[in-house]
Amino acid sequence: MPLIVSGEEMQDSSLDVHTLINSHHSLRDVAMMLCTQPVKVVGPVGLLYIDQREWAATTPYDKKVTILGSDDATTCQIVILRHTASGAVCMGHFDGCGVEEGAFNMCCRLQELSSSHVEGSYELHIVGGFSDQRNISEQLAQTLLYTFHKQQILINLVTFCICELNDIPRGTIHWPIICGVGINVKTGEIFPAAFPDRGPDMALRGARHFTGTHQMLDIYDCADSLLKIGPFTYDPMRGVDLWLSQSDDFIRQHLSTSPAVEPLHFAGNVRASLKHIQQHPYPDVTIFPDNQSRLYRKDENGVWVRIR
Repeated sequence: MPLIVSGEEMQDSSLDVHTLINSHHSLRDVAMMLCTQPVKVVGPVGLLYIDQREWAATTPYDKKVTILGSDDATTCQIVILRHTASGAVCMGHFDGCGVEEGAFNMCCRLQELSSSHVEGSYELHIVGGFSDQRNISEQLAQTLLYTFHKQQILINLVTFCICELNDIPRGTIHWPIICGVGINVKTGEIFPAAFPDRGPDMALRGARHFTGTHQMLDIYDCADSLLKIGPFTYDPMRGVDLWLSQSDDFIRQHLSTSPAVEPLHFAGNVRASLKHIQQHPYPDVTIFPDNQSRLYRKDENGVWVRIR
């Protein structure tokens, strides 16, 4: 079914990113309001952090998670899909891999979580990306538009804070204004955010970005409030020892889609994942030997405690 913007059903011919932005000033207004909000630094209590190529869903009745959040989206885009009656919400961090399957799964899960609500609508928010030199952000935004346009539910595009609407020049370099967002599951409030505490297994989760695994993974069971990592495998990485011997600048230049605007922790995070790949070239043997997820549940301090 077609995407809806400001009450108007979109046609295939009107789904060009720039045409959409220029034709619907409401999208520009919402993006401007979001970009002018201060960044909230979100602690671990109530937080479910969603990494690149991951997605998760929950409802306002979740006793452990009240905030879904993701950041470090330079050319990536963070997608939020919410049902206005049930309050159920999905968030996914898309980098261009597994877009169709990820979007489809998010829509299906939100339908399941909202099945008892006859009224209400589905609202879509896309945040991230900027006017990068290689147009990676624009290509991803275009793919996301067409993908959600093809879903079997009517979806209202409410926030489209991407590309030129999320861009600020600093000298000769364009930078994204917002790289991270959170959503309050109880209220539906969306806000710019940063997340110093991202939860467990980040090196393992990040290893998937460099080893040929393109699937968008569902990481949360909201019925039991469980963070679930894997099981998954990845290809052994040739030359990982050589990569680890390189400088931070070399890693940034060759393993980032936007090296000039990456956060300071980018190279350190990449090194941690490369080290994990070096130590665990076959995760199905050393990390998931029984082909079971690593399961975590939050304690009263907001810390994810492993239960399996």
